[in-house]
Amino acid sequence: MKSTNQTLSHPKSKGIDYWTKRISDQEMPALCSTVKTLEKLEKDDVSSLSILGKSVMHDNALTSRILRVANSATYSKGNSQITTVSRATVMLGFDNIRSICITAKLLSSLLESDGLTPNVYQRLLKLMARAFQAAMLAKMMLREHEEELQEEVFIASLLYHLGESAFWSTGSEEAIALDTSISQCCDAKEEKTVIRENLGTSFNMLSQGIARAWGLGEVLQKALSSPDARTPEIRSIFLANEICEILSQSTPSPSELQHRLQQTATMLDIEVDELKGRMIRCSKATKKLAEAYGAKVLLEYLPNPKLLTKDLEVEKDKPALRVPNMAEQLKKLRALTDCAVTKADFNQVITITLEGILLGVGVDRCGVLLLSPNRKQLQPRIVLGDGAEQMKNEFIISLEQKKCLFSESIELKQSMFVDEPDSAKWRLYMDDDLKSKVSSKGFMLAPLIVEKKVIGMIYADRASSARSLGLPEFDNFTHFSNLANLCLTAALGH
Repeated sequence: MKSTNQTLSHPKSKGIDYWTKRISDQEMPALCSTVKTLEKLEKDDVSSLSILGKSVMHDNALTSRILRVANSATYSKGNSQITTVSRATVMLGFDNIRSICITAKLLSSLLESDGLTPNVYQRLLKLMARAFQAAMLAKMMLREHEEELQEEVFIASLLYHLGESAFWSTGSEEAIALDTSISQCCDAKEEKTVIRENLGTSFNMLSQGIARAWGLGEVLQKALSSPDARTPEIRSIFLANEICEILSQSTPSPSELQHRLQQTATMLDIEVDELKGRMIRCSKATKKLAEAYGAKVLLEYLPNPKLLTKDLEVEKDKPALRVPNMAEQLKKLRALTDCAVTKADFNQVITITLEGILLGVGVDRCGVLLLSPNRKQLQPRIVLGDGAEQMKNEFIISLEQKKCLFSESIELKQSMFVDEPDSAKWRLYMDDDLKSKVSSKGFMLAPLIVEKKVIGMIYADRASSARSLGLPEFDNFTHFSNLANLCLTAALGH
């Protein structure tokens, strides 16, 4: 859309009223008229549906966009295809259709702006893409709230930077000059100063002026004038825009992003990683919805969630928490039964036993410790799980102290479940050296017996995840240990 050549002689004489009137009357009169009409409609008034239909009926491109979006994955509520705007209103509800109409009209009005320089057009596309993603994100944050509020927040977030978007879409001499000036700014503070000097107002104030003039919703006006308000709708709009602005930067600040993510997660009462997952899914949905609106040109400018993905990739590389797995237990117990029948060798029996304890019982690490020839030490022979290499090198247990849990288990030929190593029950059996090796959350011991003689110990804990063990885990651990002893005895022909 071309700008008129009407300009005032001195930038200082311009300001919020000048730009609001110019944008409303000269630059975007069609959008202004449509939005005003839609905002005035009463959602439960039958006549409103008629007015809604008439306001888009003459615009084939707009009608086409509305129907595409109504049939998209984001809004479609059934398998039947929606072919008319009136049918879409019945199926989706008035709030959804009004939101779709305003979004479609806004996108078409801005994307079809004529005569923009490449730099100004790119600046406009980046801003629109960021606003579109922020709108989807803010709506996602309120998914537990009623649909009407979600749509209000979507539109408010989409129009949060309307003043700036409208200004760039004018393609005026002022827009070209400001683009050049901003490109030479060193930081955000200098950029705001340059904008105010050129426009006679800030973009935020211009957005407020347009919001008032066009009769835009109370949610948007409050979001612009009181962004620090703590209500869910205003908070979600603010945080969504802040996060999208950070993700749109060429060199985003991880610490700044983490701060905003933590604020959002706290508001939603979820973990940050859960929030990241929701945001990545939201980003994918945003791309599909942009295509439905016929705004594919925005796709390459949408805020890049690579920082979120990168963080999740790191999480994926971390060992997954192993939890009790009955299917895995049964599989390994059957394998041990076969070992008893076939008289399998020591290494095969021990490996299957430890795999059953690690994956089936659900521990972080486990291993077999064999007695030294003088029976004064236990030394790791086979170790599985987190930190296996370190455990194999360092988990050497001396049996020479007066009271030692491992010695007790060997002497009694009994399994032991040490649930709280620091409790009075176990404290006397734990010297500093042993404490440094075992998990402070508890561990399990079982003697390895061949021909009624203890040759070593089976050990297991959840040290890396610092989780406690329970009696069910101990019962399953003991089951594996006893079956291992039977297999070893069978291998010797007894």
